[in-house]
Amino acid sequence: MTVGADGATVLHDRYLVEKLAQFNRERIPERIVHAKGGGAFGRWEITGDVSRYTRAAAFQPGTTGEVALRFSSVAGELGSPDTWRDVRGFALRFYTTEGNLDIVGNNTPVFFIRDAIKFPDFIHSQKRLPWSGLRDADMQWDFWTLSPESAHQVTYLMGDRGLPTSWRELNGYGSHTYQWINSAGERFWVKYHFISRQGVKNITNEEAERLAGADADYYRRDLYEHIEAGDFPTWDIKVQVMPYEDAKSYRFNPFDLTKVWPHADYPLIEVGHFTLDRNPRNHFAEIEQIALSPANQVPGTDISPDKMLMARVFSYPDAQRYRVGTNYQSIPVNQPHAAPVHNYSQDGSQRHHFNEVGVPNYTPNSFGGPSADPTRAAEGSWANDGALVRTAASLHAEDDDFGQAGTLYREVFDDAAKARFLETLTGQGKAITVEAIRERFFQYWTNVDSELGAKLRTEVAVGPAPTPVAAGQGPDVEPVGI
Repeated sequence: MTVGADGATVLHDRYLVEKLAQFNRERIPERIVHAKGGGAFGRWEITGDVSRYTRAAAFQPGTTGEVALRFSSVAGELGSPDTWRDVRGFALRFYTTEGNLDIVGNNTPVFFIRDAIKFPDFIHSQKRLPWSGLRDADMQWDFWTLSPESAHQVTYLMGDRGLPTSWRELNGYGSHTYQWINSAGERFWVKYHFISRQGVKNITNEEAERLAGADADYYRRDLYEHIEAGDFPTWDIKVQVMPYEDAKSYRFNPFDLTKVWPHADYPLIEVGHFTLDRNPRNHFAEIEQIALSPANQVPGTDISPDKMLMARVFSYPDAQRYRVGTNYQSIPVNQPHAAPVHNYSQDGSQRHHFNEVGVPNYTPNSFGGPSADPTRAAEGSWANDGALVRTAASLHAEDDDFGQAGTLYREVFDDAAKARFLETLTGQGKAITVEAIRERFFQYWTNVDSELGAKLRTEVAVGPAPTPVAAGQGPDVEPVGI
């Protein structure tokens, strides 16, 4: 509506005003970490029998149900290339008859830090300098070399697993130690493993850099097109189970997120599998707004005294309330498929789901409103077990920051993988411009393996003196996150 064919647009052109106002609000804040990602939906099936470890309905023999899986990279923003060197997020939701069960992990079984008070600092060191807005190799390696507990995860990251061929061809891990409780009330510690039937495949630094320029959405496109073509990827669900009392004397602290449990001590146990067979109908509605959280547990599952996990069960829902909205759990992709769902929450922005008329919004009440299961609150509790709490805070017989990283390098990497690893670290070392940080870089890898440290010192010294390089110019220097 204008004043004549070429005149001014009038303010009461309400369709134009509404269209522009809606357009201005199409975006919600992107995730602070794991911003760039994609995902799909499918079905799980339980083919093993783990009922002696957990009473969770989702894991009983023969059980099936729907899953959602979001893959992601970590350090880059929403539009960043998929193939920068990074850890890949692997966030899985089981829509169970008892509510949503979320297992939020990565394609590595460990993490960079063990205490959540370091988490904001860690992420800041992997993002951008506040004054220039550029990524920086110096601050990345400054943080890592001052945080020796990062060595195990950084060894995974700088190895082949930092550049997967596709989201379909990587394993997922819950990473944290969780808890299972059986029908008799017996408790067990558990780690989740999701093993790709497509195999674990990786690309080179050169191919990753080429793809970053040729197709920034390479992983997202690959997953979408394979599912559309009927080539549905599948992962086997397996767990490691540790008896409750073992945690108090195990050689590694079992609640330390920088450590693995060797399979020789606690072998993988078959649970079942899941297959992704449906792409999202709307990427924003179902992938950008999905709000996964390790706080989403069900009867028969719970958390452990892992310091990172205890913080994440607060941090994830809090981030979703800020990012998506107070009533984010009412969005269809976040609603449990179990029915009915009751709670006592009230009001808030975009409140469009409500309890039945006459059902009270407070507890205790005299009118038959829903009540918490008193046994549920106590079944997973370890807080009053003093010996266990002390265990979770102390070093065990073989705990150190570099031992498992060295084992990974010496005993898991083959000769070709070691050569690629050295090449990648050489590129990282040459990008460091502060001499003191570079010296700590050499010492960090010498602590992992003395021979590796010596080779790295020699390789980095070859060639011209380093010049400042903004990390992120290629996969060799791309800062990474969780």
